Amino acid sequence: MAQDFHFLLLPGFSAMGFISAIEPLRVANRFRGELYRWQVLSLDGGAVLASNGMSVNADGGLTALAPGATLLVVAGFEPLATFDGALRDWLRRLDREGVTLGGIDTGSFVLAEAGLLERHRVALHWEALDAFRESYPALSASQELFETDSARITCAGGTACIDLMLDLIGQAHGSELAIQVSEQFVVGRIRPRKDHQRMQIASRYGIGNKKLVQVIGEMEQHTEPPLSTLQLAELAKVTRRQLERLFRLHLNDTPSNFYLRLRLEKARQLLRQTPMSVLEVSIACGFDSPSYFTRSYRARFARCPREDRRGRESG
Repeated sequence: MAQDFHFLLLPGFSAMGFISAIEPLRVANRFRGELYRWQVLSLDGGAVLASNGMSVNADGGLTALAPGATLLVVAGFEPLATFDGALRDWLRRLDREGVTLGGIDTGSFVLAEAGLLERHRVALHWEALDAFRESYPALSASQELFETDSARITCAGGTACIDLMLDLIGQAHGSELAIQVSEQFVVGRIRPRKDHQRMQIASRYGIGNKKLVQVIGEMEQHTEPPLSTLQLAELAKVTRRQLERLFRLHLNDTPSNFYLRLRLEKARQLLRQTPMSVLEVSIACGFDSPSYFTRSYRARFARCPREDRRGRESG
């Protein structure tokens, strides 16, 4: 029997994630007949606008689904903007009735808000990871490309959806079919779920020094509270002066200024993706003084934190 996939598209959803999830199913059917069926759903059964302005017609609304089907919630920059009791109750009912639930890109926020991700590992887009962890500290969120178990499927979105679907196709119908499908997309290899979402630090910053790569990794992992330059140097087994020289030589910057920029970038993501107050964001990013946080933020982004928060609310 064909396996049924349902895609709930929320306003502002990621078109890239949606297309990357549905196309492998189409190609699998091309090679083996009707292995998969899919249906597009929306909150009201009408068309949905993606974040890129593309409109997609829906086949239905929040309707009953057959046990054994899979529902994937596809969201974008504001996953909870349209979340309400009706959506929560519908998702919980589907879970009780044996439907596998999943989230693409930030769709995991919707499942988490509905209380449906306890005891499940969660994958979502790296840019939303800090916001998710701050909003749902009891849940286990990873930087994997995707996470799957018998009841939940979560994915970082983008092209990682291709890897997710190839993995599901391989599990259900064998690796030979998964390879055939991947070759149709000119995919050089099928990435396992543990592959990195982002480019490695060395590639991202164009550096090859292992000590410097290690220190930047420590900075990214420790924003609350931040480590001192001396602590970072000790972790890399170099002197503080050597560390400062490495930053100056390879990045034309100081360790403290580079670290500050990383923390400010995280702060901007939290302001735009969570309801956290400016004070809560400043603390979460390692700023003891709210006034220093505001000054640093304005110097970096030419606007104060409250202006970014107002922009999020008005959008």
